[in-house]
Amino acid sequence: MGSTHNGTTNGSAATRAVALVGPAGTRKTSLAEALLFSAGAITRQGTVEAGNTVGDASPEARARGGSTEINLMHFDYMGERFALIDTPGGAGFSADGLAAMQSADLALVVIDPAPERAGLAEPFLRQLDELGVPHAIFINKIEHARAGAVRETVAELQPISREPLALRQIPIRQGDAVTGYVDIALERAYRYRPGKESEQVEIPADVLAAEQAERAHLLETLADFDDALMEALLLDEVPDQATVLADLAADTQANKVVPVLLGSALSDGGVHRLLKLLRHEVPAPQAASERMGIREGGALHVFKVTNAGAMGRLALGRVLGGGLSEGDELVVGDTAERTGSLFFLQGDKTAKQSAALPGDLVAVAKIEGARPGMMLGHKGTRCAAPAPVSYPAQNAVVAITTRDRKDDVKLSTALHRLCEEDPALQWTQDEATHETLLHGINDEHLQVVLGRL
Repeated sequence: MGSTHNGTTNGSAATRAVALVGPAGTRKTSLAEALLFSAGAITRQGTVEAGNTVGDASPEARARGGSTEINLMHFDYMGERFALIDTPGGAGFSADGLAAMQSADLALVVIDPAPERAGLAEPFLRQLDELGVPHAIFINKIEHARAGAVRETVAELQPISREPLALRQIPIRQGDAVTGYVDIALERAYRYRPGKESEQVEIPADVLAAEQAERAHLLETLADFDDALMEALLLDEVPDQATVLADLAADTQANKVVPVLLGSALSDGGVHRLLKLLRHEVPAPQAASERMGIREGGALHVFKVTNAGAMGRLALGRVLGGGLSEGDELVVGDTAERTGSLFFLQGDKTAKQSAALPGDLVAVAKIEGARPGMMLGHKGTRCAAPAPVSYPAQNAVVAITTRDRKDDVKLSTALHRLCEEDPALQWTQDEATHETLLHGINDEHLQVVLGRL
């Protein structure tokens, strides 16, 4: 699965984590697959329809044709290490990604090229603002965009974004088809080549005026945070490209602006450019450590617990502030627990590791007291508790009975495990009717959970 650590990030070995978030149906899992393929982590790009993607490998996700839980993946790109957190977009499953999103270095909000659907991104943008997580927007399915859709979508998004949006690309059209894009920061045009990196071409004359107008707007946005750039613009001086790119990287990392890119996960359009943005503009993990309250030492931020068959109970989390090795002691509540085996996940595939580096996403065995949202520090680590995650309201309930009362203990054990894995679930015993009640976000959520049960 290509899990060796041979890269450096901002001068030190580290893994940068990117969360893919956004409404259901925007093809986040397809984008994760395209990023893995373009980076060389997989040799063949699968599709959700064929049921052969790295993500969405659970029986429930395969049956639905959509994510029901988070998926973790890793890849190397140009000597640097990245991790992906592919989160569910459906309302019934969105809780699964909330704690994981909290410790990401950058979140990529994936949306459709449709202004009438732009409002669906509002809950995700609001959550990211509350958590203080830097983010960018990727307008996917660009092959289906009608003329003017990108501009109108950005116009709809801006009022619901606390930070100014920085449109980085505009589409090049040939008839009804989008055939490429102009990179506004680089002032270069590229033609899509399915399955390959885009080819640089001359900027078409019919988009030159639009490119210049969008570039002027981009520079004005950046100048709000750079006095020297503002002075240059007032003097009608043309800023050098290095200044523009440096400002974009710094402002994205500081969560001052939100870059907007476009492309197609299915045809690989714009995916290589997206990889380059991740390489240059995703903050180093140290920023997430500070945001999460780690002032000294190292810790594991647990964002999910799973009971993984033969491997038993696993705590999924992100290593922050320092490394983590098998056998290390972590402070869990009032006690110290020694970690068991460490695993890296590539979808549903696991690879055992003796140690993890700062920023890595890992599954850790034998930490019985770990719960989602906990920050487990090494002895001597100084860290604050992460801000509590607000999970969606439980609006649906179903009564469960066993055919044989002798199975009641098995039922309660199974329900306890399910609720441990999914904090948006709760089960209770109705004292009046003696019924076992399972509470979830919506009917779809409960249907999937009952299938697992």
